[in-house]
Amino acid sequence: DAACKNRPLDLVFIIDSSRSVRPEEFEKVKVFLSKMIDTLDIGERTTRVAVMNYASTVKVEFPLRTYFDKAAMKEAVSHIEPLSAGTMTGLAIQTAVDEVFTEEMGTRPATFNIPKVVIVVTDGRPQDQVQDVAASARTAGIEIYAVGVGRADMQSLRVMASEPLDEHVFYVETYGVIEKLTSKFRETFCAVNVCALGTHDCEQICVSNGGSYLCDCSAGYTLNPDKRTCSAVDMCEPGRHECDQICVSNNGSYVCECYEGYVLNPDKRTCSAMDMCAPGRHDCAQVCVSNDGSYSCDCFEGYTLNPDKKTCSAVDMCASGRHDCEQVCVRDDLFYTCDCYQGYTLNPDKKTCSRSITSSLVTTEESCKCEAIAALQDSVTSRLEALSVK
Repeated sequence: DAACKNRPLDLVFIIDSSRSVRPEEFEKVKVFLSKMIDTLDIGERTTRVAVMNYASTVKVEFPLRTYFDKAAMKEAVSHIEPLSAGTMTGLAIQTAVDEVFTEEMGTRPATFNIPKVVIVVTDGRPQDQVQDVAASARTAGIEIYAVGVGRADMQSLRVMASEPLDEHVFYVETYGVIEKLTSKFRETFCAVNVCALGTHDCEQICVSNGGSYLCDCSAGYTLNPDKRTCSAVDMCEPGRHECDQICVSNNGSYVCECYEGYVLNPDKRTCSAMDMCAPGRHDCAQVCVSNDGSYSCDCFEGYTLNPDKKTCSAVDMCASGRHDCEQVCVRDDLFYTCDCYQGYTLNPDKKTCSRSITSSLVTTEESCKCEAIAALQDSVTSRLEALSVK
């Protein structure tokens, strides 16, 4: 990697050596410092570097005025020893403001317009007040980068770092990979990277392009005609999303939802029909019939669905067309039986009827008597009618 040119800095490293940083991890921090020194244009008239070490107390390992060549500076870094105990990050930043960023300790006068930069490396949560101290330092013109490792508290990193936070807050999983940040800081501090100078007017992403720059947008956004600002893309346009049923646009992104009667599957994209006939989901009086995310009501045999499409009423089984009785239908709750008119008997099929047969025989003599009685009754009736007329 070529060293940075044409952007002198007054740069102070503040490194955490509290008890949570194991000896082998602290050695990784020193390797990181050495790699950073290699990428910088170190010199009295270019970039000056100071290193501070902190835990419960703060130690200025060397100020900005001490070393102006890389070899001597790296040798001094190799001899730094951890302090252990607590994590007084606020105290360390305040000490940098009061004791390191002074002209006596090598900081160049404000008239030189040399950027004052702090890089804090920590793996824990500050045990003192850091927010107000960091804000005061930033107000004094100090640009703060916060590097978190492993167990570092991200909120604390964001509180102490300068804006924009996505350019000043970094995180790595372990000290073993902290060297990955070397190239990122090199790009940030090199004057040839116009985007790193902070003088661009890109709303979201600045892309260095030789001695100039271009603007770009984050995923889910598109560059406006002014070539600087960005607008959220409608991610729910056809072809942009993977939702099975409903896409809900959400500020450059989207979430999937389902129609009524469906539930979102664990993949957060597809939907499955809900069992609408599960207990408590429907209001059918007797039978619920599930129907692809919806339902309809039905009734047991012998009942009919009422106009409300929910409740049921018993069917009149003796209504015309519902039974097969030849003469008389007798309703019995949800069922019926057949019967016959007087003078008829029900056949074995329990449906049809036959005329009844009299078991007694009528003699000729009895027949004659009956005819005589009938004639007498007719004669009496005629006689009475004649008298009635007179």
